Amino acid sequence: MISSFRTHLLSLSLLVGVAAPWAANAQATISNVGSGSVEDRVTTLERISNSQAQLLQQLQQQLSETQSDIDSLRGQIQENSYQLNQVVERQKGLYQQIDSLSSGGANAGAAAASGAGAAAASSSDSSNPAAAPAAAAAPTQSGDANTDYNAAVALVLEKKQYDQAISAFQAFVKKYPDSTYQPNANYWLGQLNYNKGKKDDAAFYFATVVKNYPKSPKSADALLKVGVIMQEKGDKAKAKAVYQQVVKLYPNSEAAKQAQKRSATL
Repeated sequence: MISSFRTHLLSLSLLVGVAAPWAANAQATISNVGSGSVEDRVTTLERISNSQAQLLQQLQQQLSETQSDIDSLRGQIQENSYQLNQVVERQKGLYQQIDSLSSGGANAGAAAASGAGAAAASSSDSSNPAAAPAAAAAPTQSGDANTDYNAAVALVLEKKQYDQAISAFQAFVKKYPDSTYQPNANYWLGQLNYNKGKKDDAAFYFATVVKNYPKSPKSADALLKVGVIMQEKGDKAKAKAVYQQVVKLYPNSEAAKQAQKRSATL
């Protein structure tokens, strides 16, 4: 659309550039129509008049097309602005809900996965919870990763159906292993299981975020949650080791600040 708009502007400029000297020449021609017969002079004037009318018509058509393109661009810009605002508002609501479900911590930067691997091994006393049968039937999946992820999130934020949400996120991480939503889905599973008191399952999912997706914005907070779970289970040594990993791997994160405060109490 922008390319078409520029093309029309260029055409209009060229047309005006050509028209200006032509019009001046036409006026000079009119002033010189003083020789010849009356019939010849009338014919010349008619030809000049027709040429000017044709030129004006072309100019009006160009202006009309340019105005149409401008109107279309204005409408497209307004539509894009509306969609962007909708996305921003949805993200704000999502993060607010996540914060309300969380017990502390925030977003983080990037890190390596070596320390998280040890945390994952030490945090889960049971088998892989991803392989366990779901507590509730997962909703029918659409086959589209974005649609299914949003449906799972809606079960938490809108419908408050937490058991169904766990099943939905478990199905998601299994069906879409390459999705960019994998770290978020695993984090949701960690938080939902933590809220249900299933701390070993929660630690497994939080550690999965750190180990498999170390560059995810959720990684630092996920590792902090592993330390919190270790502390709540009474294993102060492991908890302190995990907190130290948070500070080392994510020194500029809010999670590191929380880890330092918790580590100081041990």
